[in-house]
Amino acid sequence: MTKIFRFFFDFITDRKLYYLLAGLILFGGVTLIAMDRVIMPAYTKYGHGISVPDISRMPLEEAKERLESRGLRYELAAKRSNEAFPPDYVIDQTPKAGMIVKPQRKVYITINTLATPTVSVPDVENLSLRNASIQLQNAGLQVGNVTHESSPFRNSVLRQSVPSGREVDQNTTVDLVVGDGLGSDMVDVPDISNMHLTEAQNKLREAGLRVGTIDFQPTDQVTPNTVLRYHPDDEPSVYEGTAIDLVVSVSAGEDEEEETGPVIIDESGEVEDDEFDQEDDFDPEEEDDFEDDQQDDLPPDPRE
Repeated sequence: MTKIFRFFFDFITDRKLYYLLAGLILFGGVTLIAMDRVIMPAYTKYGHGISVPDISRMPLEEAKERLESRGLRYELAAKRSNEAFPPDYVIDQTPKAGMIVKPQRKVYITINTLATPTVSVPDVENLSLRNASIQLQNAGLQVGNVTHESSPFRNSVLRQSVPSGREVDQNTTVDLVVGDGLGSDMVDVPDISNMHLTEAQNKLREAGLRVGTIDFQPTDQVTPNTVLRYHPDDEPSVYEGTAIDLVVSVSAGEDEEEETGPVIIDESGEVEDDEFDQEDDFDPEEEDDFEDDQQDDLPPDPRE
């Protein structure tokens, strides 16, 4: 036991051991300094980094060129829809602009894939021009050229340029062909004197004619809403779709603008009521301007 203790004491007091430990410590320190100051910077190219350019809001092709000119690569990370950007524009990037990266670093980009929305074309044939315009606008479409064609139904849509049910891009223009209100056939004018307003309207509609202006005349000689006169009344026959103006009785003392019977819309013979007026929000002044503009394009009637 004493010999073992003596051997251990001589070993730890030997100067050679201290020299060995000192050498190992020195070597380790030099190695650490070299790794920190020389080897690692050379491996990571520290101090020679590249600032990532801002490629947001750029077209994809332009963004690729910008990255390649800086010695960087790109990878398409995702596609998202964003209405604030045009299609195929960069909307996000990683790393962000201004970060320092080593050459050939990949920049992950996200592009916008917003495509033009498509809508289904509604069926507007046989509707009035007013209603057809509203239907198309509500569907995200535009009313294009409106041309007139011989038809007894004034401003009633006869044809549409894009068939109903077809999927088209939003804001596509749809041209319309509408009736000019005059047919090519002659029809007899029925005698509607002394008829109730509603009966007279139905009679005119059955004959293929339209109700024109309705004037009210106060009188106590007949019941209210009786047709007193109509114009033209001196022609036995007129062109189909001609408007017949009426003078209708109203009780003396009542407002001449009051009307108890329905009024037929001149373009299709439909009955106008409050429900029709409230069908949608539409500025009547805009409609009048719209129809006036279209009426200016109507060629003169060769029969006149």
